[in-house]
Amino acid sequence: MVRPAGFAYNPQTAASNAFQSNTPTELESVLEKCVAARAAAGAAQELALREFDGLAEKLTRAGVEVIVAEDTMSPLKPDAIFPNNWVSFHRDGTVVLYPMLAPNRRAERREEVVQQVTREGGYGASRTVDLTHRENQAKFLEGTGSMVLDRANRLAYAALSPRTDLDVLGEFAQQLDYELVTFEAFDAAAKPIYHTNVLMAIGARFAVVCGDVITGLEHRAAVAEKLRATGHQVIEISRSQMQQFAGNLLELAPAAGNVIAMSTAAWRSFDPAQCRILEGHGSVVTADIPVIERLGGGGVRCMLAEIHLPKR
Repeated sequence: MVRPAGFAYNPQTAASNAFQSNTPTELESVLEKCVAARAAAGAAQELALREFDGLAEKLTRAGVEVIVAEDTMSPLKPDAIFPNNWVSFHRDGTVVLYPMLAPNRRAERREEVVQQVTREGGYGASRTVDLTHRENQAKFLEGTGSMVLDRANRLAYAALSPRTDLDVLGEFAQQLDYELVTFEAFDAAAKPIYHTNVLMAIGARFAVVCGDVITGLEHRAAVAEKLRATGHQVIEISRSQMQQFAGNLLELAPAAGNVIAMSTAAWRSFDPAQCRILEGHGSVVTADIPVIERLGGGGVRCMLAEIHLPKR
């Protein structure tokens, strides 16, 4: 996790991320005491820090090993709180660095963060796959935002979008020996869903997916069939649940047993039957992150770069 130094609404990402909002009415409801967008912007960093620290503390109490890297003030990086878009860590010792669409997000890629992970966690990194050269071609792949990985079965699910390019997906799949499951997905305004990890999540034995946004009945059926064929109990969510970040969750595996991390808004959007299914797969840990969700347009899963590296 990266503790932000300058969290704010990022205008460079807003065009492709419909989950972001900085309208005064939206901010008044989310930030409560802030009565104008200007006041909200001034309070955003402080409020985001509280939300960040609350999530980190809850995960730690649940037995999850959390490595917190500090963001730097310069250059300002409004989305540094979402590290899963620029780096992923793999069981064979591979670290992957990703090309990102917004120029002001590229400074988030910091070698000292990777070094901190290996040093503090006692992990071994033996290879770096650097895909960032694709930025020169205006082709992007934003990590485990663009892809939802079924690591056990070496499958990468991806909704194509301005942030998720098929050519870069192919390079990732070749370098890491993954099979691709690609499709298109659109929101109610007919805009591509910006990241796959807001419409689906995959745990060891369950998957959450918003099939309604996947274009074409055959593609929708193929995704569900692939998930079931790999032993996942599929939880179908609605568009309105997706908007509450119900698809943006992550299963973690501390020693005490599986933890399923998500926001309070996401958890409240599930119906009782869905909640029972999720609770059957692990301990649910929730955190209130309304400022991060609405100003940043990302949820709990986006805040977590899970570590699969081998121990040294």
